[in-house]
Formats: sequence, C-alpha cells, structure tokens
Amino acid sequence: MSKNSELVRVEHLTKHFPIMRGLVIQRQIAAVQAVDDVSFLIYPGETLGLVGESGSGKTTVGRTLLQLHRPTSGKVFYRDMELTSMKGEEMRRVRRHMQMVFQDPYASLNPRMTIGNIIAEPLEVHGIGNGKERKVRVQELLQLVGLSHYYVNRYPHEFSGGQRQRIGVARALALKPEFIVLDEPISALDVSIQAQVVNLLEELQEEFGLTYLFIAHDLSMVRHISDRTAVMYLGKIVELATRDELYNHPLHPYTQALLSAVPIPDPIQERKRQRIILEGSVPSPINPPEGCRFNPRCPVAIDICSEVEPEWREVSPGHWVACHIV
Repeated sequence: MSKNSELVRVEHLTKHFPIMRGLVIQRQIAAVQAVDDVSFLIYPGETLGLVGESGSGKTTVGRTLLQLHRPTSGKVFYRDMELTSMKGEEMRRVRRHMQMVFQDPYASLNPRMTIGNIIAEPLEVHGIGNGKERKVRVQELLQLVGLSHYYVNRYPHEFSGGQRQRIGVARALALKPEFIVLDEPISALDVSIQAQVVNLLEELQEEFGLTYLFIAHDLSMVRHISDRTAVMYLGKIVELATRDELYNHPLHPYTQALLSAVPIPDPIQERKRQRIILEGSVPSPINPPEGCRFNPRCPVAIDICSEVEPEWREVSPGHWVACHIV
C-alpha cells in the first residue's frame, strides 16, 4: 500500500444543516454542526474504520464524501478530482467508481421493485449493457453475494435482514466501483448474521481490490475489519491511527473511554481492568462547547481545554490526535 497514492483525500470538510424559522419568509436561526473541519486520507485497498457515538457525524461524513450532501465548506478529492466542484453529468460519471451500502436494509430497498430491477438500476442509469447483458450481470452479482439467481423476480419483503443487506451489497457492486462507503452495514442485523456479512465484505475486498470506509459504533467489529481507525466526537475526528496502535495505545481521553467499554473475553483481565465512566451527555451540535468539544465530559480536562481548540497533529508516525494533554 503506497502512502503517496491516496484514493480519497478530505480537506477541512464541514457540513452544517441550517435550522429555519418562518412560514412565508424563512430565515436561518441556527445550524446543526454535524461535521466540522475534518481532514483524512484513504489509501487504495484499505479499510478505514470510522467510529463514535450516535450523532457524532459519522454518517454525514460518508454521505458528504459521495456528495449526497453537499459540504458547507472544505474539499473532497477522488484520485485528484475535486468532487465538491462537480455537478450534473460530470459528477454522475465519477459516481460509477464510488458507491454506498446503507445502514437500514429495510428502508434502502424500494418495496415496489423486484430484486432484479433493484440491482439492475445502476446499470440502466449509467447506460451499461442491453437488457440481456444486464440480466446476466444481475445473476452474477446475486451469486457473488451468496444468493440464488432464482430470486430475481422476488420483492424485498420476501427476504430477511441479512439477505436484504446482501442485495444492497450486490447493488453497490453492479458498476464495479473502487470505493464503497459502508454505513453501519451490520448494525440492524442479528449477531449471528453480522459475521456472515462482514466475511462477505472481506472476501469481496480481496477479490476486487475494493477500498472501504467502514462506519460503525461496534469497536470490536471495527478492530476486526479495519486497517486504520478514526474516532469521531461531536463532528470532529479526535484520533486516527492504525488499528493495533489505536487499540493498544489510545491517546485521546475519549478513545480511552470508548475502549474501556469493550468487553474482554478473559474474565481475569476483565476484573482487573479500569472502566472509564463518562459523566453527562453529548452536548448539542447546534451549540457545541468552546475549545475542545470533549472538555465538559473529559476526566482530565484543564483550563486551556475550555478556551482553545486543540490542534490536529501527528504525535508519532501515522498516529494523529487532537488533545492539549497528549
């Protein structure tokens, strides 16, 4: 994996959702600061895990990368093409190389369309192949994700959650993309099915050289599938490192608290371990705290934490953190 040839580059990405008031004349009274000044790289063939509590901005990052949400400011580059300035047909051509698997397998499939039509839709939108070629491609994709090609004329309600998520993966693969955003693809599934879907994703990555942004809040699953892991809190990335470095040597107090909640299968180690219990709740993204956003809940916060925003810096090769104390 060449560290000089990133596939996706994100620079100071910010996404605020305006809150409007008024029936006839609407005016903005505030904004939800979902993502605020986020920068990172994704290299070809790797899986970057993105973890954090619900509401931390993980899904917004994924959707904004693909321009499903247009960013408020900042830039997103895919192979040195700046996506934030693209529109219309130009953006549509690039979308062939970037796809998404959505979190809810029940809401992401059109209940009025057959499975065959759902998987063939990207091919139709991009004008790839004729009817017969698309039919063959759909059957190939179903078999690729472990489903029978006899299912093409069935509807989504006839499938379980795990099968629906496999259909979502087949749809994402239809255009032979390079980069896939996986937005909590297993959180809505039974534990017994989660491992099957993760194993499928790993096999497909190996076979087709795919690059993943894997969004989740299950830290043990992220450790299993990711090469590097980024931790988000209230719209900011607070720490980014390789999987083993982050899990063995977490530096940010929030990362340490998250990892202390992950169960250890060894009961002796589990008893010895010190749990870090965070007090209070996550502040509102409409009015985030001054300085470091984690300071109201941080067990080791000092005065500067509530006054100055910490710098995003590389403290050791490949290990980035935003914390005054580190």
